[in-house]
Amino acid sequence: MKHSVPHDLGKEAAKRAAMAAFDAYKARYAKYNPTANWTNDRADISFTAKGITLKGVLEVLPNSIDMDLDVPFLLRPFKDKAMNAINGEITDWIGKARRGEI
Repeated sequence: MKHSVPHDLGKEAAKRAAMAAFDAYKARYAKYNPTANWTNDRADISFTAKGITLKGVLEVLPNSIDMDLDVPFLLRPFKDKAMNAINGEITDWIGKARRGEI
């Protein structure tokens, strides 16, 4: 499942926003044990729901922050909730970066 959030921040500011967004997501949804392991502008991400671990990639590109999650069939009913939560966090933090708050 792929999703892209556009930005106009430049790559470094977008990465700071993506990292802050994931940290906020991690704090808000700690019960799902979200993790992000960053290598340059790409993070391998995962979280657990209903005893199943979802894995994917978060990548910071020059004009977007892209997410690609592998969602098992049993968890597809929850994919929209997860993607909407991640999208909301990223969008909020892009706005904060644009305003100079991070």
